[in-house]
Amino acid sequence: MGSNSSRIGDLPKNEYLKKLSGTESVSENDPFWNQLLSFSFPAPTSSTELKLLEEATVSVCRSLVENNPRTGNLGALIKVFLSRTKELKLSAECQNHIFIWQTHNALFIICCLLKVFICEMSEEELQLHFTYEEKSPGSYSSDSEDLLEELLCCLMQLITDIPLLDITYEISVEAVSTMVVFLSCQLFHKEVLRQSISHKYLMQGRCLPYTSKLVKTLLYNFIRQEKPPPPGAHVFPQQSDGGGLLYGLASGVATGLWTVFTLGGVGSKAAAAAEVSSPLANQSLLLLLVLANLTDAADAPNPYRQAIMSFKNTQDSSPFPSSIPHAFQINFNSLYMALCEQQTSDQATLLLYTLLHQNSNIRTYMLARTDMENLVLPILEILYHVEERNSHHVYMALIVLLILTEDDGFNRSIHEVMLKNITWYSERVLTEISLGSLLILVVIRTIQYNMTRTRDKYLHTNCLAALANMSAQFRSLHQYAAQRIISLFSLLSKKHNKVLEQATQSLRGSLSSNDVPLPDYAQDLNVIEEVIRMMLEIINSCLTNSLHHNPNLVYALLYKRDLFEQFRTHPSFQDIMQNIDLVITFFSSRLLQAGAELSVERVLEIIKQGVVALPKDRLKGDLCPSSGIKIIDPKPMNNLPVWPLCTLGELCTWH
Repeated sequence: MGSNSSRIGDLPKNEYLKKLSGTESVSENDPFWNQLLSFSFPAPTSSTELKLLEEATVSVCRSLVENNPRTGNLGALIKVFLSRTKELKLSAECQNHIFIWQTHNALFIICCLLKVFICEMSEEELQLHFTYEEKSPGSYSSDSEDLLEELLCCLMQLITDIPLLDITYEISVEAVSTMVVFLSCQLFHKEVLRQSISHKYLMQGRCLPYTSKLVKTLLYNFIRQEKPPPPGAHVFPQQSDGGGLLYGLASGVATGLWTVFTLGGVGSKAAAAAEVSSPLANQSLLLLLVLANLTDAADAPNPYRQAIMSFKNTQDSSPFPSSIPHAFQINFNSLYMALCEQQTSDQATLLLYTLLHQNSNIRTYMLARTDMENLVLPILEILYHVEERNSHHVYMALIVLLILTEDDGFNRSIHEVMLKNITWYSERVLTEISLGSLLILVVIRTIQYNMTRTRDKYLHTNCLAALANMSAQFRSLHQYAAQRIISLFSLLSKKHNKVLEQATQSLRGSLSSNDVPLPDYAQDLNVIEEVIRMMLEIINSCLTNSLHHNPNLVYALLYKRDLFEQFRTHPSFQDIMQNIDLVITFFSSRLLQAGAELSVERVLEIIKQGVVALPKDRLKGDLCPSSGIKIIDPKPMNNLPVWPLCTLGELCTWH
């Protein structure tokens, strides 16, 4: 490095790096530092170049690891950086490009060294390297200032206090990225770290007072999505459209951290690398998530999680309770809009989940919005393209839906929002459909995908739980949505019959041979029957609570009434089948009375009239097994013609 541009291949031979990592001590006041920090560096453009950079950096770092106990050069470099940051704010105001450029380069070198140090040694050894001074070999001063804590405090001050200008954008990104790298210690430990140096400094030390300010700044960085300045806005060459060299390094570390604390990290499909339009927003979000997911210290809760749990809207004038530490206010409307726009990234979906799950203020605000489709549609699109998403992104999107569907107001309002021309839904042309019906379609599609591909019981259960949450509030279901509910039940019924047949054949075979181990068909049957029961409960809940709002579901039930015959007397489903059986019997009887030649429109008209005539208390009574009401067997309807599978508008063919 030095006053000229450097290349990756030149790093091991660079004279300035050799001196930094060599056996000679360099005073923090030595002119050498100005020479070392006057470099520009072309950003790697591929993973191969990043790997080459790491390999070159490792050789320099290992030399520094060996010699630093004698020279204390790492401490000297950090002191140079710390001294420069004291004048950084003034330099930004005075547009001192050279000073900011060199300070940025100092932080860049520190982060590269820190990344390798964390990979190569324990936290105790790392902390010791920050205490070495220029004395006899291996000596250190026990009463010297703690450089590691001071470095962290300095980074937090830089992130929160330095104004974001074109000339400070890169160093702001590097400061956030360096903190991400510092927190990557967890990657190299199998056990959960509860008493690491990150807990010591970030949760209890001098950094603690910056908690709320840091969280607020990181959130606003995410909200604003500031793009890198255009070429020519700073002295050193533009690194790339995606940020500086260090951004690439820290992004690799952050990706590892991301896998550690998100769902489905093991064995999940890697997400396609999306173009990052705002490196500062992306890195700020990653740092925020890592901070929020730090485990509580042995004697103190995670203050960053506390801050995320308690912040309020800027329009909320009520005072904060004295019992809530690290509280602050932020513009909820801006945050909501940013969350709606950024759901293509799994980091943003995790932030949405974190806020909905842990901050009651933001959850209440979001559920009160009248434009929830702006948030729900991106979530549904994630689930719709399940084949292209990694598993933890799908899980988080589903859990977000679960949280939203716990609210009855949400479940009612989504059926009142009408959507037109959903272009990403390719199975059918949906010219007009309610948000609620679209949600049902996408969740059912996810269940069917899971049944044929991933076979994940957890995903099944949560999809069905979301439908169950909504079922009592189903309103004016789209014809296609009603069909898909019954089609899913048909698929489950066929699967149940197939497994039951396999179990019967296996049992017969076991009578002739006791040596062959039998597959566990009983367990498979239990799982399928559990899912079938959940589907029946969803249908039953809709019929009981909103029958008069859903003639299309009654139509679909009658059209496929034979599916339910086998479950009427099944001991696992008898109780839950009573209402469904009653509805099928009641409306079948009215259709028989109406005659044989019925159009689709006439059938729907009869259903709507029958809904008014059916006493509601009969359905409610039939929910109770002790009600004493007997369900009469439906009369044969062989003379009723098979109804054409088309209705007004777009009743589509069955699958």
